Amino acid sequence: MRKNYSIADHKLVETQGAGCQVAVFINPDEGERKYLIEQLRLDEHTLLSALDPDELSRVEFEPEHAAIIFKSPKNYSAAEQFLFKVSSVGAFLFKDSLIIVVAEDVPLFDRAAFTRVHSPAGLLLRLISRSIIHFREHLKVINMISDELQSEINRAMENKHLLNLFTLQKSLVYYVNSINSNGALIEKLKNTAAKIGFTTEEQEFLDDILIENGQCFKQADMYSNILASLMDARASIVSNNLNVLMKTLNIIMICLMLPTLVVSIFSMNVTLPMTRNEASLSHPVWFWGIVGVASLSVLIVLLFWRYRKW
Repeated sequence: MRKNYSIADHKLVETQGAGCQVAVFINPDEGERKYLIEQLRLDEHTLLSALDPDELSRVEFEPEHAAIIFKSPKNYSAAEQFLFKVSSVGAFLFKDSLIIVVAEDVPLFDRAAFTRVHSPAGLLLRLISRSIIHFREHLKVINMISDELQSEINRAMENKHLLNLFTLQKSLVYYVNSINSNGALIEKLKNTAAKIGFTTEEQEFLDDILIENGQCFKQADMYSNILASLMDARASIVSNNLNVLMKTLNIIMICLMLPTLVVSIFSMNVTLPMTRNEASLSHPVWFWGIVGVASLSVLIVLLFWRYRKW
């Protein structure tokens, strides 16, 4: 699918006719790929790399255009089970136009920042800036989810909370690698700004983007290190909760076992030392005596447990 845009009065406006300055190809089919490769002279390998979510960010220079691939976070879905994924975006910058290739239909120009667009090159920089902002927003969400899961782990012993934390940690690893890859790309764009044709204002904006990406990388790396260091502690908490539960169950079992032992002894079909004849066994005091001995055994166990501070 293809969408066309034009820059009018420093604003990005969607158009339907030909002569557009910006064209977005969403998961291009065979015909669109043939058009991009044969008509626009895009490298086939680079085009396929733009659709590969595992591709690293990079910039390549062709005779008529510059090919830029950068990483962007995918929109989160509840079906992902706390797994935040990243995708690749391909941008092919010509002298007076910009071709964007993405694998999924995502809102690329949904922010107010795209109301001050002066050129296709400036639009490319704003796309990279939007990707950094998107990463930062996802990092805030991941941090909030992580805090909630840690609270749940402190209260419960279910494995699903730990598994969700492992999934978040995996997401952060992908984010750290992607943001770091974008940083290398931005650094190269800065070094080749004159070759690409960035204006002075766009070069200053590129410096701001480099700083923002560096801050985003430090934030993602900090979250990843904190979560990784706490995973062992959280597993220990689950193990400790299990030990406390088993201790409580042992106390209950011993408290039940001793009265059962007392009742079992007096229920044996043999002559007991304290009984001389069958008449003495039918005395009503025996019932309360046995109940008292059973209760006393429970009390002794509880007092012993409290004395030992178990």
